[in-house]
Amino acid sequence: MLRSSKLIRGQLLVACITLLLLYIALPAASAASKSGASVANSVTIKVDGTEVKLTDPVRVSDGRLFLPIADLAVLFKAKTAWDSDNEAITINTANKDTIVLSNGVPVVYFNEGRYRMDTAPFVVDGRVYIPLRHVAELLHAKVKWDADAQLAELETVNPVVVKEDYGLTEIGKEYSVNKSVLLKRNGLKEAGEATEGTALKVVIPSIFDQEAAPFSDEDYRLLAKLVQVEVGYETYDSQLAVANVVLNRVADSRFPDSIRDVIYSGKQFPPAHNGLLDKSTPNASVLRAAKDALNGKNNVRDAVYFYNPKVTKGAFWSGLETIGTIGSHRFAK
Repeated sequence: MLRSSKLIRGQLLVACITLLLLYIALPAASAASKSGASVANSVTIKVDGTEVKLTDPVRVSDGRLFLPIADLAVLFKAKTAWDSDNEAITINTANKDTIVLSNGVPVVYFNEGRYRMDTAPFVVDGRVYIPLRHVAELLHAKVKWDADAQLAELETVNPVVVKEDYGLTEIGKEYSVNKSVLLKRNGLKEAGEATEGTALKVVIPSIFDQEAAPFSDEDYRLLAKLVQVEVGYETYDSQLAVANVVLNRVADSRFPDSIRDVIYSGKQFPPAHNGLLDKSTPNASVLRAAKDALNGKNNVRDAVYFYNPKVTKGAFWSGLETIGTIGSHRFAK
């Protein structure tokens, strides 16, 4: 355990420089994959000082370095489970954290919380990719990026043990972590729970500053029921789009500001008024689409209308700006 203030300042300086370098001087990449990311063949990865060969390639997307989280998780002695139906990975770390990441969904489930990342994970060949910085933070590690050498070094940070003369206050000061944040990171409600011998996790994921907006089970179920009756027979992408038309309306000042009021007002959703909504039973794909939409995955941004152009016609509909066409429906604003 290092306690030198000089070393601590050095660590903080390295962290700041790393965050800057992660956005610049990234390697030249090969042709883009289906995700829009490119393979970065020149990058070397080290874990705890040892060069490692990952099963899956490192990738670059929008100027940022992305790593396959499952490959790294195993190297940090975590256990992973891939849910192909929902395109989601669950990671149980050596430090007893539980992480759930889903394809295209910016919200990560981290222990008992939901947090919004600054970019959504993507999936290539069944592998979930997230930015280098998030990989390190979620796996309780620190990271150093050497742009000249094209080298990413991840180093395990062991939990810090509370001692008689080295408690929550001292640990917080050494690692520059607010006491309340340190308690939250470790699932503790009050300082008295950090008794002697308690091992405290001290790497605070940056997502902790971005708690995701909550939603109720009632809203989730209602949204799913509507999606089922509207496009339950179509693809997941269609279902996601319809769910987002509702959420886009909630965020638009021209419409009611709740899921229930959006669904039950106006004429966009006839099933809400003819009894079909009450009889709706969402299938697994619809439940996934509704949950993903509530967690920020949006494939029809700004669209507040949808219609089948083969059935619905008229000056109003033809005058809308089309965002996209998915399945049998056109999505517009």
